[in-house]
Amino acid sequence: MFTGIVEEIGEVVAARRTDDVLELTVRGPTVSSDARHGDSIAVSGVCLTVTALEASGVGGAFRVELVPETLARTSLVGVGVGTRVNLERAMAVGDRLGGHIVQGHVDGVATLLRRDPGTRSEELHFSLPADLARYVVEKGSITVDGVSLTVAGTDGATFRVALIPTTLAHTTLGSRAVGDTVNLEVDVVAKYVERLTVGYVGAGASDQDAAHREAGPVSSGDDAAEQQAVGS
Repeated sequence: MFTGIVEEIGEVVAARRTDDVLELTVRGPTVSSDARHGDSIAVSGVCLTVTALEASGVGGAFRVELVPETLARTSLVGVGVGTRVNLERAMAVGDRLGGHIVQGHVDGVATLLRRDPGTRSEELHFSLPADLARYVVEKGSITVDGVSLTVAGTDGATFRVALIPTTLAHTTLGSRAVGDTVNLEVDVVAKYVERLTVGYVGAGASDQDAAHREAGPVSSGDDAAEQQAVGS
């Protein structure tokens, strides 16, 4: 699990395809400093497994493998040597949850539609896939390329976020161009709430009565004794 607070901007220094697997070598001195084989690192919002650590001469780098499922569902299909990516190590138990709960399981890909620069801040407008729109609410949380952000507004087809200077300087969102694709992960809590309440939302009184009838009467021992007494 992650929190959406990017630790550093990394760079892809090698990319190699072997059959259906894309192997990337990513330079990231901070996240590589204590990484071990099998650890999880979020690469632009995608949870990937460290398969190897490179020699120190590379500048602190790690290798990951991307399978067809990952390539089909994320923007990492378009990465190559020189691509800059947001990096975050998995949370440790007891760490502060500085952003929000992030799994690194990408829900969809969006396109950057517009940048509205302010004096030091900037608002970014993104497309919003129709199947994710119901999970995106104003002032709610969303992860964009691994960055935990607050939704500043949405009209159902697009959403916008307001970025502070630090976010612009220390994540790849500061250099994203209009037309670029980004990874989206909606708030997992919203998805669980939907799943747990799907049988109740919209149910009328008649539906609830039917459910009670199917369940049948519930009698305690005292109720049964009372009925016996009335019948005698």
